[in-house]
Amino acid sequence: MRRFTRLTGSRKASPRVIKMELDVAIQLITGFRKPVQTPEIWLDLGCGSGLFTHALAHFLSPKSEIYAIDKEPVAIIPLNRPGDIVIHPLQLDFVQEELSFRELDGILMANSLHFVRDKPVFLRAIGRRLKAGGLFLIVEYDSDKPNPWVPFPLGFRSLENLFKKEGYTDIRKLGEHPSRYGRSNMYAAAISKK
Repeated sequence: MRRFTRLTGSRKASPRVIKMELDVAIQLITGFRKPVQTPEIWLDLGCGSGLFTHALAHFLSPKSEIYAIDKEPVAIIPLNRPGDIVIHPLQLDFVQEELSFRELDGILMANSLHFVRDKPVFLRAIGRRLKAGGLFLIVEYDSDKPNPWVPFPLGFRSLENLFKKEGYTDIRKLGEHPSRYGRSNMYAAAISKK
């Protein structure tokens, strides 16, 4: 679940490399929904070093909060984020441990859903934490072929089928970006119940 390590190749990347990667992350999730003017509460499950946490912050209203959760000790990379967005780092295993959050505006899972073996059970449990109109923002590799780093992959078509079976009716692919590792592309998707 260390997304930043996988995207840049090193936690000690130069600020210039981090900036380039942040720009890519922002571009990948652009258009996930219309702007909102009120503060929101989001979870980032499997946040790693917080690259996509920071990307998400660029789209939230001032005073919004993001709970950045990872089973490893959370060390958010020091990037500028806009508009007084508060990031709360929290170490816990979101697959094994119960989450106490309710009435969430959104759940971000960037390169972390592929660590969940039983996705339908997980989505039912975590989806109950979203408020009406809340959404999932997913970033994954567009492949269904497992490997040591992506044990339970979920290509876009598989993601679409999974969420449809769970009652989600609005599933949109936002964009794609070539994987740094030469495997399948990464994609971003926004999913909500209507």
